[in-house]
Amino acid sequence: MPPPRAATPVAKDRLPPFPSRVVAWQRRHGRNDLPWQASRDPYRIWLSEIMLQQTQVATVLPYYERVVAAFPDVAALASAPIGRVLELWAGLGYYRRAHHLHAAARAVVDRHGGKFPRSPEALAALPGVGRSTAAAIAAFAFGVRGAILDGNVKRVLARHRGVEGFPGEAAVERRLWAAAEALLPARGIERYTQGLMDLGATLCTRSRPRCADCPVAVDCVARIEGRVDRLPSPRPRRLLPRRETHVLVIERAGEILFERRAPTGVWPGLWSLPELAIDDDVGQALRKRFGVEAAAIEPLAPIEHGFTHFTLTIRPLRVAVRRAPSRVAFEERIWLARDDALGAALPAPIKRLLRTLSRN
Repeated sequence: MPPPRAATPVAKDRLPPFPSRVVAWQRRHGRNDLPWQASRDPYRIWLSEIMLQQTQVATVLPYYERVVAAFPDVAALASAPIGRVLELWAGLGYYRRAHHLHAAARAVVDRHGGKFPRSPEALAALPGVGRSTAAAIAAFAFGVRGAILDGNVKRVLARHRGVEGFPGEAAVERRLWAAAEALLPARGIERYTQGLMDLGATLCTRSRPRCADCPVAVDCVARIEGRVDRLPSPRPRRLLPRRETHVLVIERAGEILFERRAPTGVWPGLWSLPELAIDDDVGQALRKRFGVEAAAIEPLAPIEHGFTHFTLTIRPLRVAVRRAPSRVAFEERIWLARDDALGAALPAPIKRLLRTLSRN
């Protein structure tokens, strides 16, 4: 589909204000039936906003429903063990958000008496919230006027205002924040905020934008100048570093050994297969770390997994055990049947590996 052609400029003094057009469009065409929109409960709004960071609504919906059912209020979430939170989060990705969610719930209970603060500044001080998410929570829960600037809104404003450059660069982001602040309406902040989000998610998309349906297209700089396909500027290309690691599929009597990962780093706090440096002696590591004597070690097909800052090649080794301790020596290790493990809080590529094994 070719990019929209350049359009004839329209006299701005003949147009309704930008916020009015966004609000009118949202009322008729926006998303108005999402489960967290049914009330002004700041807990549910905060939960949805954290889950929606870098994740689409359709993906979030079942996770949101499960978490609310398990933890109906912030006190329930704060008192839950982190392992249970991670279990419900498993598969949603960006697991640091789950740790921040748990820490923020505890902060609300410990520092704010179980009630979410109303000001964007106080909300932004909670773990994992930040300026834009805080403004969205304050708008939807309390009607507080403030600008948002998530990824979708950056794209809308970069195109509409003709802001050049990659939005992740500090100078470009400052210009976009200035535009977001300047366009704030005096009233109706809730529907305006939702409208900006909906525009970016449904019309002003990264590819194949639907400019013909956009309520602010007539004075959009990118559309007028024929630059919709070039704004915002993409992230500067750079070659991501590559890393390699072994994971050990240690099998004993129909069960597989799992370890809980460290609370920091990749997949923090999740259960996973034991990891081993690519140049370590496998047999020696099995004996020293796990007290396991291997009957056979079989290399499996490698798995490629991309992170934001590097690409990981996982090289699984399937280990048939000749002899192993009857009990696990550490609380952070557990033997699980394969089907039980698939229901646990495991990283996505590890679950894919286990499903592959179950078909063999």
